[in-house]
Amino acid sequence: MGDDSGRGSGWPGGLHLSWCASLIRSHLPDVYEYPRALHTRSLFPNGLGGTPIDRHLASIVSNIAISLEFTDVGRLAYAPAFDLQRQTADGVLAARELSQIDPSIPPMGGIVFLVEHDPVVTVSNRAGAMNHLVATPELLAREGVRVERTDRGGDITYHGPGQLVIYPILDLNLLNLGLHDYMRMLEESVIRTCAAFGVSCARDPKATGVWTQRERDEADGADASTLDADAASSSSQPPMIPNAKIAAMGVRVRKWISMHGLALNVTTNLDHFRLIVPCGLIGRPVTSLKAELGTKCPCMDDVKQTITGTLRALITEAYERAVTARARAR
Repeated sequence: MGDDSGRGSGWPGGLHLSWCASLIRSHLPDVYEYPRALHTRSLFPNGLGGTPIDRHLASIVSNIAISLEFTDVGRLAYAPAFDLQRQTADGVLAARELSQIDPSIPPMGGIVFLVEHDPVVTVSNRAGAMNHLVATPELLAREGVRVERTDRGGDITYHGPGQLVIYPILDLNLLNLGLHDYMRMLEESVIRTCAAFGVSCARDPKATGVWTQRERDEADGADASTLDADAASSSSQPPMIPNAKIAAMGVRVRKWISMHGLALNVTTNLDHFRLIVPCGLIGRPVTSLKAELGTKCPCMDDVKQTITGTLRALITEAYERAVTARARAR
């Protein structure tokens, strides 16, 4: 990795950032500005003619801006991407401190990076995680797969070409998101994205991430489903159970600035998951949009566009709720 000054090697062209709080905006062009009053109607369905409190809250929401940037860094090795995350997290934290000093500066929601990694197995600091690396050094070398330690949560996973990795470096304090709600938001972005391409997915309460679904048949037995029993019984749809993992999640939060994120398999080489026990979950299969859709699989650019729009909307909604909650608490 590069040093803490941000002058390490391996940066994608033109992306090297010098993180000085007073210059942070000038180093981040094309910042997405929160659209004023964009969702006031959804927050206040009766419009601004409701109660005085509602009119006051709507006025606050419609006049607050948040900076949020999405940057596609293309293909990048894991180490420089990790360094980029750390530098960016420092910058988002500096922006928070700067806006606290000068309230006229719009708050910075964060920066979201999209990347495809060179083939790599990343191993967390969790006890026993390295035991889930089953490939020999010789096999890893033959497959061209590196092994890197990481400080995210979770266990062990694989990244490689054809897999869309998203690193949201967000101010969770600004968004009023706890870790649980943040993880559910990341999962929701993948669930909606996969649904847009015709792949039905869901959460598994027993395992973080996003899973394709299949109908539960009689052979599965009454205890086969890990979905909420009440939710399943109240639906007219056939009961569904998590099947294969299509997206992995792993994050780290420091001073309520998030790092790491999610990895969605689009056209990933699924054979490389045989080098590990993915996420330490024995017997749980891994899939991709390509495996699910075959020739109907969308291209990477279409997936990027869809999940970017979805995640942007979810982050914006979280910010709106945070602003409203703070206004009500005054």
